[in-house]
Amino acid sequence: MNNPFTLSGKTILVTGASAGIGRGIAIACAGMGAQVILTARNTERLQDTLAMLEGKGHTCIVADLTKEIERTALVEQLPMLDGVVQCAGVGSRVPCKMLTQDDLDHVMKPNAEAPMLLQAQLLNEKKIKKQASLVYIASAAATMPSSGNAVYSASKAAMIAYAKCLAQELAPRQIRVNCISPTMVWTDLALVGATIEQLQEAQQLYPLKRYGQPEDIANLAIYLLSDASVWMTGSNIEITGGTQTL
Repeated sequence: MNNPFTLSGKTILVTGASAGIGRGIAIACAGMGAQVILTARNTERLQDTLAMLEGKGHTCIVADLTKEIERTALVEQLPMLDGVVQCAGVGSRVPCKMLTQDDLDHVMKPNAEAPMLLQAQLLNEKKIKKQASLVYIASAAATMPSSGNAVYSASKAAMIAYAKCLAQELAPRQIRVNCISPTMVWTDLALVGATIEQLQEAQQLYPLKRYGQPEDIANLAIYLLSDASVWMTGSNIEITGGTQTL
């Protein structure tokens, strides 16, 4: 029986691959047979991820995607891609009445602007194959409000809206575009504005009694990148552990 979830023969770019969900997805993609290209800003942590990957032929390219010159250099080095997973991003906890331009730039540039601009360059440089799959790691925060999380939530809502439009534009080429929106996942991002002890207590309120792990999100990404999801585009999948709040 053929395995519809295999990524054998596929080349996948993963941004934000130096830690957290991005690292988990990169590891899972390699385990399913893909050739993985990793990118992030931190050279040392990116090399650590590279060392964790099964198989051969994987590469890493250090780049700050908020900087045009580095985005361009990344795109120029890429081969044709069967899949892209955009995971790079930052968190923020600032009350609405205290927001400044710096706060907006800190979150919107890496979380929304950079992924959109990178995708435009990938398409203009014809780096995306027909029937490819594009996956954006958004967040359930886009629809689950919490105090101090306005800018982060807005950045993820922007990515979901963008991805739905992109799905319409790329459908004639059978290129699929989907989002994954997790609630809390045990990564460094979860620790923004909270302690480990606070999070360990709060996760007990989830119906499944725990926050997610990067591999939980990675398994869903594998489905979206694989041929098992060839009739799925323009979707935003929430993966929440059963909770209705963050």
